[in-house]
Amino acid sequence: MTKSKHQCPFVVATFAMTADGKVTTRELAPVDFTSREDKLHLFRQRALADAVLIGHTSLKRDNVRLGLPAELQEARIKRGRSRCPLRVIISNKGRIDDRLKIFQSDISPIIIFSTKRMPQKTQNALSKKAILHLSDSRHVDLAAMLETLRSEYKVCRLACEGGPTLFRALLERDLIDQLNLTIAPYMFGGAKAPTLTGLSKEFLPASVHCSLTDMRTVGDECFLTYRIKHQRPRS
Repeated sequence: MTKSKHQCPFVVATFAMTADGKVTTRELAPVDFTSREDKLHLFRQRALADAVLIGHTSLKRDNVRLGLPAELQEARIKRGRSRCPLRVIISNKGRIDDRLKIFQSDISPIIIFSTKRMPQKTQNALSKKAILHLSDSRHVDLAAMLETLRSEYKVCRLACEGGPTLFRALLERDLIDQLNLTIAPYMFGGAKAPTLTGLSKEFLPASVHCSLTDMRTVGDECFLTYRIKHQRPRS
């Protein structure tokens, strides 16, 4: 399904990977292999967005709040925006621990897209801390999720921060508009260490053509910006 530019936000994915294409190790553990500049780059991209999106696996692994440094919060306020973007979590099964750090922080509202597979006990706990959108299907409809963010929450720009499984799912459905990619000066190797599009051995349904719009180097890192050429004309 191709998204309509009027119905969905502009989706920007931001990732860092090693020189051999790995985004983490085979244990899927949090890995700190990029510089302070890359971390600031991630925060800047987050600060530009109306909402930030993360998959539950990445959220559980990294246990992040998805906030912003004080100076970027202040800059948003000066532009007449909320101090932090909305925080959006996606999970098909919905087994989300309400003790994660994100739920201990009230910097911005939290929206969860999941299914009715979410255990009732979890629903009861999370409904006190987040807005729940639970569908009847086994998997979250990504295009419908984007349309909801646009229509109900006025999200025009969405920052996707992973993980690779979510990125691949969005990419397969032609729902990514821009990719910010940092190449770090390391190599991990290993067939079981995920790449940008995860661990799947399958090709994407169709090749995705990227257009390089910006490139800069800081120290030993290279920062690339790609616009994604959509597979079909938008309506």
